[in-house]
Amino acid sequence: MVTLAEVAQHAGVSASTVSYVLSGKRSISASTRQRVERSIRELGYHPNAGARALASSRSNIIALMVPLRTDMYVPVMMEIAIAVATTARTHGYDVLLLTGEEGPDAVRRVAGSGLADGMILMDVELDDERLPLLRGARQPAVLIGLPADTEGLTCVDLDFKATGALCVEHLAERGHRDVAVIGEAPAVYERHTGFAERTLDGLRGRARELGLRLLHRPCEGGYDAMAVTLARILDERPGTTGFVVQNESAVEPLLALLRQQGRAVPEDVSVVAVCPEQVAVQASVRLTSVAIPAQEMGRRAVEQLVAKLGGRGGDEVVLLAPELTVRASSGPAPVP
Repeated sequence: MVTLAEVAQHAGVSASTVSYVLSGKRSISASTRQRVERSIRELGYHPNAGARALASSRSNIIALMVPLRTDMYVPVMMEIAIAVATTARTHGYDVLLLTGEEGPDAVRRVAGSGLADGMILMDVELDDERLPLLRGARQPAVLIGLPADTEGLTCVDLDFKATGALCVEHLAERGHRDVAVIGEAPAVYERHTGFAERTLDGLRGRARELGLRLLHRPCEGGYDAMAVTLARILDERPGTTGFVVQNESAVEPLLALLRQQGRAVPEDVSVVAVCPEQVAVQASVRLTSVAIPAQEMGRRAVEQLVAKLGGRGGDEVVLLAPELTVRASSGPAPVP
């Protein structure tokens, strides 16, 4: 088997430098890190996990908690998870994936067993029951999401409040005065899931400032549920000309129903979505959208956690600025 010393000789660095690249304990220049990683790949070096754990009191494992719920858009969750796993490997960590809806019990199990050096948590609620345990845990943690109280926590997320405001501003600039928000499934709001609540907060706040009338309706997604939701919206607000959709499974049903009713997009109604780029560009009408930066969120979360494991990072909230891309689904409000 290839040894760490052989990797160091091949890369032209000291054995301690190779160790620091693997552990992330110290900052190493990009060129040196790349040289060491190239030697590791070429020689096929695999650190002995048991020996490393005994020597360092670490497992070199990151626990990633991803509750896979039926009311969430799983492809986005898994894209974040893949970004976490690939970024973790570049820092010498493997990922333990926990997908059950265990809540605090999962945190207790990881914290009490020493199975992982640190934790990354997703599907964060505003008053998440896991947070008191995280604040008292020996292992550092990073949230992909934003609770109501971020004291003593490290968080990475898209700025969903700014996202909601940006969607409203886009429609207001084009003359729309009645806007309907087609939201996530009701259970998402019942749990007070952070991203959904914060988007709605941004939508409502900016709509009030701009004098727009805003109607929010949760939706299970799918054609039948979308048909009922759209009928309710148009019954309550027949003058609605702008839609904001934060529900990937409702996008195509909405566009199909609007076509059936003879409402052209964007001539009669405009649609803006908060969704992954792939959903926006593959829709039957290319959607004006704010993209979910899943890969960036996963990468930044790992980097924050590795810094904390190396004693270099403190508690910090990292909010990624939203970017709205204008496509074919939004235009001027129709003249009454």
